[in-house]
Amino acid sequence: MCPKGTYCLILKTDGCTVNVGSLKSIVFEAGYYIYVGSALGPGGLKRMHRHQKFARQKDKKPRWHIDYLLVHPDFKFVDVVYTCSGRHIECGIADNLQGNYVSKFGCSDCSCQSHLFHRLTCPVNEIKSAIEDIGQKPKALSENDDS
Repeated sequence: MCPKGTYCLILKTDGCTVNVGSLKSIVFEAGYYIYVGSALGPGGLKRMHRHQKFARQKDKKPRWHIDYLLVHPDFKFVDVVYTCSGRHIECGIADNLQGNYVSKFGCSDCSCQSHLFHRLTCPVNEIKSAIEDIGQKPKALSENDDS
């Protein structure tokens, strides 16, 4: 696996309300949610595995917006689509996704409207296209777990 990159977590819920830190109480409609994040720090794409473990064990206190969903019992981890890059490209991917989104979620360090998007059907292929549209090669963790 490449050391650094950008990833899109795919989560699913049957619908719920979650208190998301500074964003307060948010109603999440049933469906899939795409969270766009970057892994450019020292741990790189190991962050994807941290999110996956966090969602499975639900045993830590939430720190970031996405953590509140990962630990919530009504959210299930589905997959991760990622790409290898040492550049900040998460906003470009988020721009390509658009559509229904949760305002101000996961984007406190940029000018995007959101980094969390809602879909009614599984968005793996849509995410792959969004990554390809910015000239990157997408990989799904479920298909290519080469860690």
